[in-house]
Amino acid sequence: MLLGWPLFCCNCNGRCSSLLLLTLGLSNMMPFSSSSMKMNPTATATTSQPYQTNTSYNLSPIMLLSSSSQKLHLSSMATAASKFGSSARSDPVLVLSGSIDPPDPSQSNLVVVSFYKFADFLDHADFRNPLKDLCQQLRVSGGIILAPEGLNGSICGTRESVESVLEFIQRDDRLKGLRQVESPVSPEDEADHHHGHTTASPLAAGEDAPFRWDHVRVKLKKEIVTLGMPAVSPIERVGKYVNPWEWNALISEADTMVIDVRNKYETRIGKFKGAVDPCTTAFREFPSWVEDQFQLEQAAQMNFSDGSMDNKTECLKDKMPQRVAMYCTGGIRCEKASSFLLSKGFKEVYHLEGGILKYLEEVPKSESLWEGECFVFDKRVSVEHGLAQGTFHLCYGCKQPVSDADMEAPEWENGVSCPHCYSSKAEEEKERARARQRQFETWGIIGGPDKGR
Repeated sequence: MLLGWPLFCCNCNGRCSSLLLLTLGLSNMMPFSSSSMKMNPTATATTSQPYQTNTSYNLSPIMLLSSSSQKLHLSSMATAASKFGSSARSDPVLVLSGSIDPPDPSQSNLVVVSFYKFADFLDHADFRNPLKDLCQQLRVSGGIILAPEGLNGSICGTRESVESVLEFIQRDDRLKGLRQVESPVSPEDEADHHHGHTTASPLAAGEDAPFRWDHVRVKLKKEIVTLGMPAVSPIERVGKYVNPWEWNALISEADTMVIDVRNKYETRIGKFKGAVDPCTTAFREFPSWVEDQFQLEQAAQMNFSDGSMDNKTECLKDKMPQRVAMYCTGGIRCEKASSFLLSKGFKEVYHLEGGILKYLEEVPKSESLWEGECFVFDKRVSVEHGLAQGTFHLCYGCKQPVSDADMEAPEWENGVSCPHCYSSKAEEEKERARARQRQFETWGIIGGPDKGR
């Protein structure tokens, strides 16, 4: 419920309904003083929603930036009354003055920011529409997951726009202090982004968030990273963070067991040398792997970045290491994985703060213990040191990274299969993929030019 407070734009006499949701869409908003435009801490607001929380969103005026960098602002109720004369309602009225043009993408370089925060966020569903509306207004693309345990996202846009979105998120005290990593966008992708804004051209085959210029996904889920164990909570306990410059010394110690928490299609193209690879296909398999390795006398093999497997195996039962050092792409999976290990009796559990991405950003290649490239879940596919775009491509049949050599193999068929998924796909599945690919090649998007826009 929007509390019956209308929002009018000085330039369109109330037709910009999307800004109503943007500014007032949160259900637990507190009234404010019309003279000062500040939140009134003594007032309370009631809504008709069946689900109530004790948290009130701080909706002091949201400062958006137009293409001319002129700040939009909310006028007082007195200004509203004078503007609309005797027809003005007696309710508090907000007037949004200034331009509502989104930022000009050609005026700023694009950035990609990955971020997450674990927090008690039971009213996360109330946050979805305002956040999505803001991203769309500022032409920020990407994907964001909201769950009772917090939020997790990766977004792309101009620096100005992305910073506005992150500032809006952190207006909620529970979400302050986001853990985030920023990456540049390649000149090619930046050109595609600008071209999309200026020509409204159809999407190229396989384009997806965060670089699909007209699209942002804000999803509601049970977990922001799926482990399938509700009792494991990084909010309550988590391993010790190790910054990138201390990481080399930690993993070089003989008594440290290094575990790659990612999935096997990620570890296949890069990892820290000597790290144990659980060879999981999904993060939810990690607890079972731990149970097997440390209780059922099964062996672990070292999987090196060149794809080779050595013959050495280690029986890990009754050999709980003195310390465990874990890492993943951006750090979020290690939050849950380290919490899980602590619940199983491990004493010294460490994890790489900011993940591989922060390590590659800060540690120069000459001093790095990283081998290969790091898989990322967006159109870049992989990144190297300095977060420069890597050399891998994506098989849109299985969403796994493929090399130039893979694309020369007989199993490669664009949009259908690659050497890593060809043998596991039934012919019927391949035919469906071929039909989908034909639509991509004909229309630029599945279903024709009017779909998915």
